[in-house]
Amino acid sequence: MRVRSVSHLNLSCVLFDLDGTLVDTAPDLLAALNYALQQHGQAAIDTQAIKPFISFGAAAMLKKSLGDNGNEIDHSEMLATMLSHYQQHLACHSRLFDGMAELLADLEDQGLKWGVVTNKHRRYTQPLMSALGLTERAACIVSGDDTPFPKPNPAPLFAACQQAEVSASECVYIGDASHDITAGNSANMTTLAAVYGYLKPNDTPELWGADVLIHSPAHLADWLKEILCR
Repeated sequence: MRVRSVSHLNLSCVLFDLDGTLVDTAPDLLAALNYALQQHGQAAIDTQAIKPFISFGAAAMLKKSLGDNGNEIDHSEMLATMLSHYQQHLACHSRLFDGMAELLADLEDQGLKWGVVTNKHRRYTQPLMSALGLTERAACIVSGDDTPFPKPNPAPLFAACQQAEVSASECVYIGDASHDITAGNSANMTTLAAVYGYLKPNDTPELWGADVLIHSPAHLADWLKEILCR
């Protein structure tokens, strides 16, 4: 992890990655994947093995699910089927992670802003946020196709700061993938690795360069409380 003190952080905004950090979107994404596989003559797969690849997008999930057969199959139609099904069912089972609703309410009660910066495309991000009743509450929502470069480029985080009318140095960014931490560090934000998210078995979040490893939304709430009380 970075050797950096956060004791003097003047916190004004908490930014979240979406999938695997703020919202548990796995049930709907994995259901869409298995639907596409079966529609194209492939066997359904054990979704637990694919869950860690959610943070890398639908194409990565599909490639992993096809395994050694992936090079012999045209992914494009299958991917289109998966994304179409997901777009129609993206909020059937997706929910805020346990403890996250209370955390967001606490942030708002304390007058702090919060927002979302995700590589998920806008056509999925906006309906999901709306279905969960979060759109009007968020100070900013930046999707993967809102800026020329997605994470790990810091451009989406700078766009979020502009929307929320805050400076990057006043923000913390929490995400469950290395590209989240790289983007946050490049934007000069305090970075938190959500190790409760969709990590692969061989992931080493302690080496990503995050300022803090966060083990649950409750842990995040405690960490924020400590920062705000200093």
